Amino acid sequence: MNILFYLLSALLLAGGIAGFYYFADWPGLARAALVVLGVVAAGGVLLLSEPGKAFVAFVRAAVAEVRKVVWPNRKETTQATLVVFAFVVTLAIFMWLVDKTLEWVLYGLLLGWK
Repeated sequence: MNILFYLLSALLLAGGIAGFYYFADWPGLARAALVVLGVVAAGGVLLLSEPGKAFVAFVRAAVAEVRKVVWPNRKETTQATLVVFAFVVTLAIFMWLVDKTLEWVLYGLLLGWK
């Protein structure tokens, strides 16, 4: 049964594209509307298939999960941003110190370059 939905949606999509080229004398916006109409119709038919119904159920479950999320308020967001910024600055200073130490050991002590 799903194969019929797939074939019908492919035909609708192909019809929209064919209409774009068949009606070459129409304005570009009207021709683009034919393609969009074909894509929307093909998508609508695909949503009637079993995988399409499973996709709709997945989207509904995802939306329900997003509604359960407790989003941070402005104060919490600012605090988290400052913690991340402080960590990045600290890590940058640490990486700079490691780089300069390795540079001194390799070039200053081992190779004798100045």
